[in-house]
Amino acid sequence: MDKKKAAAPLVCHGHSRPVVDLFYSPVTPDGFFLISASKDSTPMLRNGETGDWVGTFEGHKGAVWSCCLDVNALRAASGSADFTAKLWDALTGDELHSFEHKHIVRACAFSEDTHLLLTGGVEKILRIFDLNRPDAPPREVDKSPGSVRTVAWLHTDQTILSSCSDIGGVRLWDLRSGNIVQTLETKSPVTSAEVSQDGRYITTADGSTVKFWDANHFGLVKSYDMPCNVESASLEPKFGNKFIAGGEDLWVHVFDFHTGEEIGCNKGHHGPVHCVRFSPGGESYASGSEDGTIRIWQTGPLPLSENDASTNGVTEKSNVAADEVAHKNIAADEVARKIEGFHIDKEEKAGEKEDAADA
Repeated sequence: MDKKKAAAPLVCHGHSRPVVDLFYSPVTPDGFFLISASKDSTPMLRNGETGDWVGTFEGHKGAVWSCCLDVNALRAASGSADFTAKLWDALTGDELHSFEHKHIVRACAFSEDTHLLLTGGVEKILRIFDLNRPDAPPREVDKSPGSVRTVAWLHTDQTILSSCSDIGGVRLWDLRSGNIVQTLETKSPVTSAEVSQDGRYITTADGSTVKFWDANHFGLVKSYDMPCNVESASLEPKFGNKFIAGGEDLWVHVFDFHTGEEIGCNKGHHGPVHCVRFSPGGESYASGSEDGTIRIWQTGPLPLSENDASTNGVTEKSNVAADEVAHKNIAADEVARKIEGFHIDKEEKAGEKEDAADA
């Protein structure tokens, strides 16, 4: 089982508890960004390419289970065990609004037009908040059959999907009628559901299976058995020729989309992998683990030759073309602008929050 040797990942420290959700923004004029949710109650924003810490969103009083950015990476949202979903200014770190719930919020997602925020959780209710009128009561979509684990938008915000933590399947809701119009059947509860960047596929992980569904006709396209129970899966966005999966064996596996053959295996985490996501251009992917770290892995074989690559385990990329260096310098300046004004407290404060992390 000879797999291509992977470059050393970028290891992102900062969280003091398990990392349970990751979300990449699309590419913006300032680059792209990665937000992470952790049981330490403090979502963190990073440069999506370098993994550099930008800032921490402070205000939750319990574990944060879900996080997301809008398409412009100007606002962030998070769902927490403190019975709230919060809306944040991603430039300053300020809390813009706190949406009260009656139980744990497990999932949240911005609509494509950025005007709406969808939430779900233990209450078994899907709520849609109008961000232009944050104090207005939310629209409540017909009760979910179980505790909500994941939510997502598709079909230009005309359809929402959700999965439950206690029963199998993914349910699709037509927002015009508010009714479930389709259920994608799975044997086990779906722990991860991702709509592909081009809107063609829905990628789900349930038990030890990763499935790909047609996002328009809802038929099952492919189903692959994994080497262990997996908690998350993500399809490469640019070519759609590979996917990644992570779970209880601590490894991040890379598979061929067309055949299901394992073509790579990344080892390094010291705890189960809770979430994996491809960057918007597909050049790298991130994994979040029980060990409290985020690792950013480069896609594909090492550039030029393996001899030119870093062999001492450091996280710098050693052979970047000159034009990429120039691009990164420009990006660094843009990120610096984004950092300015952000409420940045010392990362060490994260450790002090451990006692209040789990609700």
